[in-house]
Amino acid sequence: MGGHGTAGRPLSVLHLVGSPVDEFFADLSRLYAGGALAALASDERYEHHLAHVAPGGSWTFPAGLGAPALAAAVPMSPSDAIAHVARLGIDVVVPQMFCRPGMTAYRALFDVLGIPIVGNPPEVMAIAADKAAARAIVAAAGVAVPAGEVVRTPGPPPLPLPVVVKPVDGDNSMGVTLVRDERQYGPAVAHALANGSAALVETYVPLGREVRCGIIVRDGELVCLPLEEYSVNPDSKPIRTSEDKLDRSGDGDLFLVAKDARRAWLVPEDDPVTDAVWAAARRCHEALGCRHYSLFDFRIDPDGLPWFLEAGPYCSYAPSSVIAMMAAARGIDVSELFAIALRELDLEEARCSITTP
Repeated sequence: MGGHGTAGRPLSVLHLVGSPVDEFFADLSRLYAGGALAALASDERYEHHLAHVAPGGSWTFPAGLGAPALAAAVPMSPSDAIAHVARLGIDVVVPQMFCRPGMTAYRALFDVLGIPIVGNPPEVMAIAADKAAARAIVAAAGVAVPAGEVVRTPGPPPLPLPVVVKPVDGDNSMGVTLVRDERQYGPAVAHALANGSAALVETYVPLGREVRCGIIVRDGELVCLPLEEYSVNPDSKPIRTSEDKLDRSGDGDLFLVAKDARRAWLVPEDDPVTDAVWAAARRCHEALGCRHYSLFDFRIDPDGLPWFLEAGPYCSYAPSSVIAMMAAARGIDVSELFAIALRELDLEEARCSITTP
């Protein structure tokens, strides 16, 4: 059954892509957004539009995300772009930006414009991007969190070694170091500070396992999805780093290393760790005020206790996006996953017309 916006037309969906920060984040955004567009292109319930923000802040509205389409699009100032969005008659926005301003300020812009966005609001994204703030909130909700301190200068280690040192507001495991020897601590803090505004020093949780838990909201209920587990080893791979997540091909194209089956796999739901992680994830979702979906990383210690590491509450609706992969294991394809989120929006049109295929 086809869903419609107003007057029988398809729902007008704007995919917000790119990054004002740098080409890495813009490239990452285009990678996921391209996957989402390909997955949803044949769904007649939607009419898709693209807004692309380039490093430096100029906007375009390209016909596609390939280099020729991006080059052919006319750059606009933010004020002209806002006027153009108004003329398009957009019903809903799908944020596909992964830099800090993309996850916060650009989402807030559409709040100001009164255009609903799919996914978590800017204030939730801002908290999730600040690892110290997120861990404090979930700890207050009763979720186990490693001991941690925020530092802004090297100094002596604030916690007994071993510790993990990471940027407090970084992503994709950039600037993360496991410190077992005090001589490593100063360089580790400097590395974290080079990738963030401060360093978060956390007690190392022994392995165990490392998993990610996704949640979707369906008809107002939190639905936990199959866990994704990552390849870690107490000796050879005690923590995951940026090399385990993203890389570039010989042609310079960005690709997702973590989708390699040797590095990540879905956990059977009858695995003993599943229920404990699901319970912790539900508490995290509610404590942080997430909506539509959420995603959390946990370290599982040798006794099977899950420890919160961080929140990454976004979903691009590309088939390679973690929540989409988890949902697919439940028999929920991208079109249905997208429709489920739309039904949770305060759009009467979406509630009435965006039905599960």
